[in-house]
Amino acid sequence: MKSEWLSEIWRFRELLYFLAWRDVKVRYKQAALGVAWAILQPLLTMIIFTVFFGRLAGVSGNGIPYPLAAFCALVPWTYFAATLSQAGNSLLANTNLITKVYFPRVLLPASVALGGLLDFLISASFLGGMMVYYRVRPSWALLLYPLFVLATMILVVGVSMLLAALNVRFRDVKYAIPFLIQIWFFVTPIIYPASFIPKRLQPILAFNPMSGIVEGFRASLFPGQGFNMPLIATSLGITAALFVTGAIVFRNTERTFADII
Repeated sequence: MKSEWLSEIWRFRELLYFLAWRDVKVRYKQAALGVAWAILQPLLTMIIFTVFFGRLAGVSGNGIPYPLAAFCALVPWTYFAATLSQAGNSLLANTNLITKVYFPRVLLPASVALGGLLDFLISASFLGGMMVYYRVRPSWALLLYPLFVLATMILVVGVSMLLAALNVRFRDVKYAIPFLIQIWFFVTPIIYPASFIPKRLQPILAFNPMSGIVEGFRASLFPGQGFNMPLIATSLGITAALFVTGAIVFRNTERTFADII
């Protein structure tokens, strides 16, 4: 059954690309600044964090210029939060498509994640420019950067499948998603480095999969940071577990979507 589902998704891969491109075009169709929003959102957030937390509150960047440390974390977080918000509601937003045409429903949340990579790449390119400005040269660890991009995408697709499936049956999920993202943000080391958390609480931090992923992004870009392997390994393991759980729940409830929605 699993192999049939995967082969079916592969057969509809062109539809996945079409849906992803559709989401990109709709997102920027009437936006005056266009793709510049991919940079402005994390940039303005980084400026606010730098003023209030980096300077007034004295939060350290753990050896990294605070604007760089914050923006580096905001790039994957902005992608994660925006994708989760849209993908979690993707089934309800495409009711007419689901009730009229058959295709693997998982393509809807997956296409949102795929389309969001354009914004990620744009903001990551701006981050590269910031590193040049601050004269920060990455080491060989930069080769691991794509690994954490993939981990972020796997995590957001897994959680999105779970929330999207639950959202069809329990419409309260639609209102819970923004609250979940807000809480998730504050328990992720974005404003602060993971070292800011007391050592006795580090194991708890590891149960947030975005914690290890964000720290992995920082370690892969900035020399001397070092990889917190227990944190990263735990986060990647939970990411895989969430993806499998989301896929199972989505697959088991997929056949009822058209009837309930």
